[in-house]
Amino acid sequence: MAVKRVTPEQALELMRSEGYVYLDVRSVPEFDEGHPAGAYNVPLVHMGPRGGEPNPGFLSAVERRFPKDAGLVVGCRTAGRSAHAVALLEQAGFTNLALQQSGFVGTSPLDLGWGPKGLPASRGTEPGRSWRELEGEDA
Repeated sequence: MAVKRVTPEQALELMRSEGYVYLDVRSVPEFDEGHPAGAYNVPLVHMGPRGGEPNPGFLSAVERRFPKDAGLVVGCRTAGRSAHAVALLEQAGFTNLALQQSGFVGTSPLDLGWGPKGLPASRGTEPGRSWRELEGEDA
């Protein structure tokens, strides 16, 4: 099945009308600065002193939390990491994926992301949706 490529507004509509959830694959500090309201944070990479390093727990955390047919909108800062995450998830057998193309901040002044468009955002994390919680969930 082809991955849907969606705008921030289309992503929000999928969440509201079809029960998709937003999977934010940015680092924990980026997520904590602001994210789509209700998003789950499963970083694709962790930021460290040497830059970004792959998160070895990414795929297992998503597989523990979501069934393979779950509707997932995948987003990051500007869509680079989310495109990589979608490819990994698709390869792992996830079948209902949507790539949020503009990310949270956008790619240019003509391609604004979720935050600059004023869509529902939060700095707080709902229980069970932070990386700290998701990485430690029991299988």
